[in-house]
Amino acid sequence: MSAIIPCLRYRDAAAAIDWLCEVFGFERQAVHPNADGTIAHAQLVHGKGMVMLGSVAGDTAWGRLIRQPDEVGGAETQSAYVAVADADAVYARAKAAGAEIVIDIRDEDYGGRGFSCRDLEGHLWSVGSYDPW
Repeated sequence: MSAIIPCLRYRDAAAAIDWLCEVFGFERQAVHPNADGTIAHAQLVHGKGMVMLGSVAGDTAWGRLIRQPDEVGGAETQSAYVAVADADAVYARAKAAGAEIVIDIRDEDYGGRGFSCRDLEGHLWSVGSYDPW
């Protein structure tokens, strides 16, 4: 088996998990909290896809390589695409949940309909009905 799984960090990972599940339709597969309430590791699934995430931690080897979007002027070098059946419904939930819409919903030339937004901590997500499979 082979898979590519995006990994993200959040200052408030518990709130991010709730937001991602409510807005994009992820489901909790595994959530491992630390004693202090932060999240050591979480796995959220969406259909056949998954993201892993955790709380911004102290001085770790991996943590020294990663910055939060607000630490680099909101820039991203990558983003996740969430394939959904109804992009308009997810768009409405994202707006209602306070997502910053950075590319408004539209029909794409290559098929599908989608939009891009920033989540509650500024991570960039693209959501659409385009199915590359």
